[in-house]
Amino acid sequence: MSLYGAMMTGVAGLNAQSKALSTASSNIANVNTIGYKGGQSVFSTLLTANQGAGDVSSAGVIAMTQQNITQQGLLQTTQSSTDLGISGNGFFVVSQAANDHTTQYYTRAGDFQPDASGNLRNSAGFFLQGWPLDDTGAIPADRNALTTVNIGNLSGKAQATTNVSLHANLQSSTAAVTGYAAGDMAAGTVTPAFQRSVTVYDSQGGSQPLNVSFVKTGANKWSYEVQYAGNEANLDGTTTDKVIASGDVTFNSDGTLATPSGALDVTIPFGASSGLQPQSIKLNLGTAGGSDGLTQFDSASTLISQNVDGALFGNLTGITVDHDGFVSAQFSNGLSQKIYKVPVATFTNPDGLSAVSGNAFTANGDSGIASLNEANLGGAGQVQSNALESSTVDLATEFTNLITTQRAYSASARVVTTASDMLSELMQVVH
Repeated sequence: MSLYGAMMTGVAGLNAQSKALSTASSNIANVNTIGYKGGQSVFSTLLTANQGAGDVSSAGVIAMTQQNITQQGLLQTTQSSTDLGISGNGFFVVSQAANDHTTQYYTRAGDFQPDASGNLRNSAGFFLQGWPLDDTGAIPADRNALTTVNIGNLSGKAQATTNVSLHANLQSSTAAVTGYAAGDMAAGTVTPAFQRSVTVYDSQGGSQPLNVSFVKTGANKWSYEVQYAGNEANLDGTTTDKVIASGDVTFNSDGTLATPSGALDVTIPFGASSGLQPQSIKLNLGTAGGSDGLTQFDSASTLISQNVDGALFGNLTGITVDHDGFVSAQFSNGLSQKIYKVPVATFTNPDGLSAVSGNAFTANGDSGIASLNEANLGGAGQVQSNALESSTVDLATEFTNLITTQRAYSASARVVTTASDMLSELMQVVH
């Protein structure tokens, strides 16, 4: 190796160690960056083309930074339900603009918070992408049909009643009445032996009262009436005394229900002036031969329990995200609604991704294209709510790297100065 060659090798060492120092300093600077993947310096030998076999006396060096993207960081608990982490493989799909769903980036930095428009955005300014769900909770058939996850479009939710179940006892020793005709209890010509009010909910989140009345008409036989107890102006005028259902109930000799078995179809005939459509409700009085609904025993008539589904209007109170990536809105009336599902993007070679500012990545030829998977499926990890992934940087390792890098840099500098001194000696010999 010539003196100039030795000097150039020393310069190559200086450049390589400078690159290593840059990598270590970037790691240290990002020790608290959410989802950051620490890099390491990889050194490679450079040989000239005319080197003899096994001759590395004039070998140079080059340093490259290799980011360990697949390394899992520690998940730390937070207080925000929109802070998300991934346990296992994969990345969140994000975009740089809320209305841009085609240019995709990928990140493990899941510190998402709603902006002024309700769009979930992390601290680097990337918007979380998800599959919008239909009313049944199904994701789109086109898995590439992603939109920005937005929680600002929901103000509240109501749910109309569709099912009512009654569990009550009608006293068997009650005296039977004669001459009863359907509607007599609502008209006031026959006094009910037992009556209870049931509150149901309409499609606009309002409460609507119903009266369910019973009168004994024979041995093991009762008649019932369901009367709408609200404002008669809400109805379409097709009912008399607001009676919306009536019929007979019979019992077995052991006090269990004989007929009807199962649910009765009851319709509240709301009129156009109410702003509501006619509402169909299943009224479940129990099963034949069972005591899970109406019974007839010789004890005081009483309502044991009632079960009414539906709910009044409730305001949005919060957002939850489950392990499968479902984003659900929670309401003050106890209802919840799945509105999005967060996909998890996986790659054949995730370590080949290209890094961009904001602790995100883009796909390239080395990484392969993204596969959009549901969480916990297809090799994708599960989504963790109220958690953030810590940086994978280990300070002790980085400080050690700083020491070895500094020593190597000083040694490379000494090679340069030594070669320079030897050249100076050579120049003196010439003169």
